[in-house]
Amino acid sequence: MGMSGEEIVRLSKEFTLTPWVKQSDVNPMPITRAEGVYIYTADGRKILDFNSQLMSVLIGHGHKKVIAAMKKALDEVIYVYPGMTTEPRARLGKLMAEITPGDINTFFFTLGGAEANENAMRAARLMTGRQKILSRYRSYHGATNATMQLTGDPRRWANEPGAPGFIRVMDPTPYNYSFGKTDAEKTENNLRYLEEVIMYEGPQNIAAMFVETVPGTNGVLIPPKGYLKGLKALLERHGILMICDEVMAGLGRTGKMFAFEHFDIVPDMVTMAKGLTSSYFPMGCVGMSDKVAKHFKDNVFWGGLTYANHPVGMATAEAVITVMREEGMIENAAKLEKVMREEMDKLTAKHKSVLDTRCIGLFGMVDLRKNSKNEPLAPYNGAHPAMAKLNKAFLDNGLFTFTRWNNFTCNPPLCITEAQLREGFAIIDKCLAITDEAFEG
Repeated sequence: MGMSGEEIVRLSKEFTLTPWVKQSDVNPMPITRAEGVYIYTADGRKILDFNSQLMSVLIGHGHKKVIAAMKKALDEVIYVYPGMTTEPRARLGKLMAEITPGDINTFFFTLGGAEANENAMRAARLMTGRQKILSRYRSYHGATNATMQLTGDPRRWANEPGAPGFIRVMDPTPYNYSFGKTDAEKTENNLRYLEEVIMYEGPQNIAAMFVETVPGTNGVLIPPKGYLKGLKALLERHGILMICDEVMAGLGRTGKMFAFEHFDIVPDMVTMAKGLTSSYFPMGCVGMSDKVAKHFKDNVFWGGLTYANHPVGMATAEAVITVMREEGMIENAAKLEKVMREEMDKLTAKHKSVLDTRCIGLFGMVDLRKNSKNEPLAPYNGAHPAMAKLNKAFLDNGLFTFTRWNNFTCNPPLCITEAQLREGFAIIDKCLAITDEAFEG
């Protein structure tokens, strides 16, 4: 017999630390089983996972082919130090070069997205001899010391002051919902402003700019038309490397293997994690263009991790990518974008508290408002009682997703069916009566 749900929670609270929260507020949900797009609590409740946990279980829970590949890897070589190599490492490197567009053919494997971003930053500085790094305010790049300084969102505040050399700039999409601005206006305005910032900082001092291709927790912000292409050209003019953080947006989430494929660019580096192993094993990766990789043919890459190139992680990632491709999950994400868009449009038409909705592939977000002036239901980095009630209602009705400030996410596993997707939106439709009641007119 396993532990009861109450015992699991009690021991977890007594002996472990939960991130991003005051420990006196912690009351975790005990999960004892997960399969496909559903998770199951210790008391037997079935909950639709509408956020793929941390936007990461892309192939769904408990895929037997991946688990079998992991078990096989455990019977072979469990660990060797990164200076040695294994067959899973050789196979995965070749596979990554096949699935990654352009000339991104060299890969450094880490244990997560933050470590991937740390090492991409290190590679950019070593290659260029420059130290400054650009990033955007509506971004999240990880919880290590350096990636917290890359990050723009408020989780950074408590981790300051940090290391020097980080320059944060505005996003092309303003926070205050500038409805009526065209994509062309947003792109032109932001790139003109960004070039002025580069001038002030000295382009000869800037190694790279990090961008979440489609920012995740900060809004699922789909770039304005022409923006990323214009940004790449601007950075190239100044010898600044472009690094796309696809820890959330990559590996099929947007309906293509990598989100940057939607925007007719290939970055100098791309970072990934989460969907790379579908969270079946901790792992991240930096993909380097031939230009970047060439530098390290004759120059030392001054970085390393005990668990870099972990054989079990390599085998897991290979199995996940294979399953994703064989079962058409990326195509499914592209196909179901229309269904998500249709369901979001229904919410907008029916619920006065809906401010805005966005999706690309199966990467979606709904913003809520408190009045007809389009003021967000909760302020930036703030809260509203209705949002807490909404979150509880979702769970009570069998739906798990993230609510934050004035929005909630719609990021189910890529294996979800149309019927299951509509099931999730039916729960959302029902629960939005709570925020409609809080609407002030």
